[in-house]
Amino acid sequence: MRDELGDRIRANPKYQELVSKRNSYSWMMTIIMLAVYYGYIVLIAFNKEFLAQKLGSGVTSIGIPIGVGVILFTIIITGIYIRRANTEFDALKEQVIKEATK
Repeated sequence: MRDELGDRIRANPKYQELVSKRNSYSWMMTIIMLAVYYGYIVLIAFNKEFLAQKLGSGVTSIGIPIGVGVILFTIIITGIYIRRANTEFDALKEQVIKEATK
């Protein structure tokens, strides 16, 4: 019974659409996140002088807010992915399950 249900799910065009959309979206988000993270690392490696510049007359350098920005970007991009997963991807998943269990 389990294999038959799995076969019906895999044969459903909406399942193929779900897998395709989810995979391409995941890869796009991964590439964006890696570009931001490794961009910051490259900046640390090759432009220390820029990151060492002081903000105002305090002791905080410009690298600190940029690092915090990378962390905040990670949180934001995760929220964007979760929102899409909970709406579009879950709706497609429910349609596939409904059609497979008819």
